[in-house]
Amino acid sequence: MSNQVKIFDTTLRDGEQALPASLTVKEKLQIAFAIERLGVDIIEAGFPVSSPGDFASVQSIAREIKNATVCGLSRALEKDIDACGEALKVANQFRIHTFIATSDIHVGAKLKKSQEEIVEMAVRAIKHARRYTDDVEFSCEDAGRTHIDYLCRMVEAAITAGATTVNIPDTVGYTTPTEFGGIIKNLFDRVPNIDKATISVHCHNDLGLAVANSLAAVEYGARQVEATINGIGERAGNCSLEEIAMILQTRQAMLGLNTNINSHEISRTSKLVSQLCNMPVQANKAIVGANAFSHSSGIHQDGVLKAQNTYEIMTPESVGINKNNLNLTSRSGRHVIKHRLTELGYKQTDYDLEAIYSAFLKLADKKGQVFDYDLEALLFFDQQKQDEAYFELLYLQANSGREIIPSATVKMRIGEKEITESAIGNGPVDAAFNAITKAIGHNRVDVVDFKLDSKGEGADALAQVSVIAEYNGRRFNGIGLATDIVESGVKALIYVLNNTHLADQIDQQKKQQVNIAGV
Repeated sequence: MSNQVKIFDTTLRDGEQALPASLTVKEKLQIAFAIERLGVDIIEAGFPVSSPGDFASVQSIAREIKNATVCGLSRALEKDIDACGEALKVANQFRIHTFIATSDIHVGAKLKKSQEEIVEMAVRAIKHARRYTDDVEFSCEDAGRTHIDYLCRMVEAAITAGATTVNIPDTVGYTTPTEFGGIIKNLFDRVPNIDKATISVHCHNDLGLAVANSLAAVEYGARQVEATINGIGERAGNCSLEEIAMILQTRQAMLGLNTNINSHEISRTSKLVSQLCNMPVQANKAIVGANAFSHSSGIHQDGVLKAQNTYEIMTPESVGINKNNLNLTSRSGRHVIKHRLTELGYKQTDYDLEAIYSAFLKLADKKGQVFDYDLEALLFFDQQKQDEAYFELLYLQANSGREIIPSATVKMRIGEKEITESAIGNGPVDAAFNAITKAIGHNRVDVVDFKLDSKGEGADALAQVSVIAEYNGRRFNGIGLATDIVESGVKALIYVLNNTHLADQIDQQKKQQVNIAGV
C-alpha cells in the first residue's frame, strides 16, 4: 500500500456552501490559486449544476489551475454529471465526483427507494461519468450510519462500475475514531476489489471528531482525506486541512505517511480564506489560531527560550508564521522581560531588572497585556508619566444616514491646547478619524486593522473596537469600549496616539543618552 496520502480540498464546495453569502468568481479564483500553491492534490471547485454562477466559477478554476486536479460534484443524475463534464473539459486534468446516500434513514426517508435501486443508480452514474474522464470518484453519503454489509456491497459495485476513488463520508459527524476506523478496516477486509481504487474519507465535525476520525481512517488504509481550510463547512464544519496535514508531517516518523502539502503556505492560505469568507479563526484554533504559537505562562516562556521544542512540537516557521509570540502578561517571568529588552537592543547594564520587573507587574495587572513600547517606557518614565495622556477626547458628535454625507466633529486636548475640528468620511467612524487627523495637523498613524466585537447581548451591548496602526515602522495597539461604535473607535485611536507620543519621548531619551555618552 502507498505511503502517500492525497489531500482533497473542498473549501470551495463544502466550505463555500455553508457561508452566509456566496463568493464571487474572482474570490473563488483567489482561493483556488492559494490552495494550488499549498500543494493539494485535488481541488473540488463546486457543484456546477446548482446554478449558472457555480458553473462559471468551476469552469474558470478548471481553466486556470494547472498543478492540481480540478473536481466538480454531481448527484447520481445524468444532468448533474453532464454539467460537470461541460464545466471541467477545459482543465488540464479533472475529476467528476458523484454521490448518493446509502444509510437506511436517507434511502428510506429522503430518497424513498430500495437498496437495490440505489446500487443501480450509483452504477449508472459512475458509468456515465466515465464517458467524460477515467478519474471518477463515488461517495456513499452518510456512510458512517450505513449498515456495513450494504456499504461493502455498494463499494464493490462502485469499483466494478469504474470508480477510481471511493469516498466514505461521515456526513453528519456521528462516528467515533474507533468506530470509523473499524468501518475502513472492514472494507479492506471484506471488499474483494478494494485494491482497484483509492479509499477516501470526508468527515464532519459535529462532535468535534472530524480530524480524529480522518486520522483513524488513514491508519486503517484510507489514502485520501477530504478537508477544508480552517475546517469551514456545513454545520460545525469539516476536517481541518491544516490540522490533518500537520499531524501527518509532525508524526511522520510514527505514521510513515506523506503528503504533497507545502506547509509554509498554511498560514497565508488560512488568512486569505478567513478574510474572503468573512469567517474569523478562533484564537485557540490549532495550527493557525492567533495563540497557536503564543506562550503566556512564565514556565512555558522560560522553557521555549531555553529550548524551543520544550513547548512547541512544530515551529511557527513550518506553517509560514515568522516566529512564536511571548505574550507579556502578569504571568510572565523576569527571564522573558530580560529577553524582550535584549531583543529591543538594551544591555543588562542599562536597567535594574528587579525594579523594571516590579513596575512591569503593576502595569500588567492594570493593562492585561504589555507591549514593547510599554516596556521601553518603564525604562525612562515612572508610572505617573505614562498615565498622563497627551491626546484627550473632550467632545464627539457624529452624523450619518441613508441620504446624508457622514460627518463628525471632535474637540480634543492636545498637550496644553484645545482644538475643535470637523470632517466628512465614508462612514461616521471614518469621518471621526479624519476629524482627529485634522486636529492633530497631519496623518500621524496609518490604521491597518480595525476590529469590532460585541461585549454583551442585545442592541445596547458594549462595542469594543481594537485598532492596530503603524507609525514610524512600528505597530501600536489600541482598544476602546463604549455603547457607541464611533466613540469606541475614537477611544481606540486616541489610545494608539498616546502610545505613539510616548514612543517619541522614549526615542528622544535614547538620543540624549547617546549624545551624552558621545560627549
